[in-house]
Amino acid sequence: MRMSTKPNPQAEDTGSSKVESQDPGSSKVESQDTESSKVESQDTGSSKVESQDTGSSKVESQDTQSSPVESQDTGSSRVESQDVEQQDEVPDGGYGWVCVLACFLVNCFTWGVVGSYGIYLSYYVNNDIFVDGTTIDYALIGSLNFSMAMVTAPFVMKLVHRFDIHIPMLVGIVLQTTGLITASFAKRIWQLFLTQGILVGFGVGCLYIPTMSVLSQWFDKRRSLVYGVSSAGLGIGGLIFSLAARVMISNLSLAWSMRVIGAVSGTINLLATCLIRSRNKHVLPKNRAFDMKLLRRYDVWLLLWWAFISMLGHIVLLFSLSDFAHSIGLSDVQAASVTAFLNLGTAIGRPFVGLISDRFGRIETAGTLTLLCGLSIFAIWVPATSYWTCILFTFVNGPVFGVFWVTVGPVAAELVGLIDQPSLLSLNWIAIILPTTFSEVIGLYIRRPGAQREFLYPQIYAGASYVVASLIMAELRRVHRRRNGPSVDR
Repeated sequence: MRMSTKPNPQAEDTGSSKVESQDPGSSKVESQDTESSKVESQDTGSSKVESQDTGSSKVESQDTQSSPVESQDTGSSRVESQDVEQQDEVPDGGYGWVCVLACFLVNCFTWGVVGSYGIYLSYYVNNDIFVDGTTIDYALIGSLNFSMAMVTAPFVMKLVHRFDIHIPMLVGIVLQTTGLITASFAKRIWQLFLTQGILVGFGVGCLYIPTMSVLSQWFDKRRSLVYGVSSAGLGIGGLIFSLAARVMISNLSLAWSMRVIGAVSGTINLLATCLIRSRNKHVLPKNRAFDMKLLRRYDVWLLLWWAFISMLGHIVLLFSLSDFAHSIGLSDVQAASVTAFLNLGTAIGRPFVGLISDRFGRIETAGTLTLLCGLSIFAIWVPATSYWTCILFTFVNGPVFGVFWVTVGPVAAELVGLIDQPSLLSLNWIAIILPTTFSEVIGLYIRRPGAQREFLYPQIYAGASYVVASLIMAELRRVHRRRNGPSVDR
């Protein structure tokens, strides 16, 4: 039996005065009931349903409390939109092309100068310039150009973080120019170590390292191309300074060749420093010299091992080719031209390496060309016995033997992004300190003076290094594709 809940009208009339006296806010209660019925009919959310118990004033307070949540959501969406905008702000051109020119000049007048050391190495070894110097000493001086440049990485990263890129580059100009000019006055081998080895290496590092992350900030779709164009400066500079050094040593003197190269390189590097601009204020890179978080990643370790092992072959090939030419009976002019043509092949080939990298994948291209470099050593350099075979080798191997320098910047940006790219590059520079220091020393130690094929073991050593490095890059490609898909912008 259902009981009626309808109130007695007479009872309400009779007790109306008491109700009014006891609850003068009954009109508000009725209005609250009316509002709660509307809330139920609209069914617009939990905050309004709770207003049945607490009244419209609490509903308003709940709405007020919910607004911060909504504002947080709005804030997060703004952060996401800012990230998208930041990514879209990469100009892919504009003043970036001036920065490409500046980086080209830096490569030309830093690594190009270093690349010509093979001429000096051959001259030192064959003429006994320093009575207390040995072949290993001369090889180590050239290696110090590379390793000391890499040693500066943590210091340079600190300067870049605090002062941007121009201050460390100016420091580099002073160090490199001073090192070359003071080397011309060296009388003992330790003085040559200090000047042409350590000071020049420090200068190259302070100039080169700040520029490595700049082009990634200006270019996205054509990133590998501009790195290829920029690193072609090494080939052009190596070609110019290899020929110029030989001519000046023959017609002026060893000392004046260093002084002229020091003055010219210092002037052009100053021009490049004035032209280049970073976008660090937009990208806000971390610029950590030693980022432990990156070292927890398997793909980062693969990249570092690729850099380490490929440098073992790179240094031997770069510094031994001129001396190898002498060992098979070529003249000084022919030996110098072999080194020059290697640099010419580098200059011509590296922009095409960049194009291929952008089209077919940066990691894929790095691995494939590393393998091609190793195979060309076994197929052409090892059996070479004539001048023209050496020239053939320089044109085949020139574009690819320095594939590390073309691809490490774009690959680093692809693995960890623009913000962490400088930190990963710093780890790369640290990783190649040992191979760049001792690889040529090892190469000269294992050669066989007086044997019919004096450089056979260094050749095998260099070729095997590139082949092993290509296998490491193949594993990096597998890991990256499984995680992110092909490493190319479609």
